Amino acid sequence: MFRERLYRFFIELSNISVFTGSTLKHIFKRPFESKEFVRQLFETGYKSFGLISLTAFIMGLVLTIQTRPVMAEFGAESWVPAMVLIAIVVEIGPVITALLFAGKVGSRIGAELSSMRVTEQIDAMEVSGVYPMRYLVATRVLATTIMLPVLVFYADFMALLGSYLGYTMHNTIGLWLFIREAFDELYFYDLLPATIKTFFFGFFIGLLSCYKGYTTNKGAEGVGLATNMAVILSSLSIFIIDLIAVRITEIIVR
Repeated sequence: MFRERLYRFFIELSNISVFTGSTLKHIFKRPFESKEFVRQLFETGYKSFGLISLTAFIMGLVLTIQTRPVMAEFGAESWVPAMVLIAIVVEIGPVITALLFAGKVGSRIGAELSSMRVTEQIDAMEVSGVYPMRYLVATRVLATTIMLPVLVFYADFMALLGSYLGYTMHNTIGLWLFIREAFDELYFYDLLPATIKTFFFGFFIGLLSCYKGYTTNKGAEGVGLATNMAVILSSLSIFIIDLIAVRITEIIVR
């Protein structure tokens, strides 16, 4: 049983590797499907702003409310803005936003492509001379790779506003002074790794979601399975990439 599962794991891993190579080839291959790419930017980015706004704002608000009393006990209440911003920018913001993105966008991509596969729309595209990998996969993967870092920066900003609201419940401080104090302890080597890993988050969310949807072949049951597995694999990839990024950053800083 274990050997069989291990065998299937490596088969799946090899299939994902081949799918990744084909996707990268079609991303850089011309002509590029620019109209579909712009539509996917809208679908993956603009339609996610509402969910990201609310979640990030509450995240900053709750984090500030919970940490302020503890910091006040040690006489370090003035460090709350910087501490919250660093925690959000370096770790919490990218990971939480990526998980929300995987749940919303990854599930949509998995369901959409798997539905097209089981209804033979992808087969019809191949017969009619349209390259499905270029039109369906490359555009979606590139869109998620570009839009997730943008959403993370936006989420960081909304979390900072939420943190300001939580801080002003017990202290009187201007917004610009709060922002200046928050950025006093944030350095470039904190921001750079956090930004780089968001591109990898977006790439693998799009890639794995497209892979599960594109390769399903179990009829109506496969649509639900592909949607579920798209979210699971995307979420798992986020934690693995985050672990690797933290380890690399620790080695470089040390």
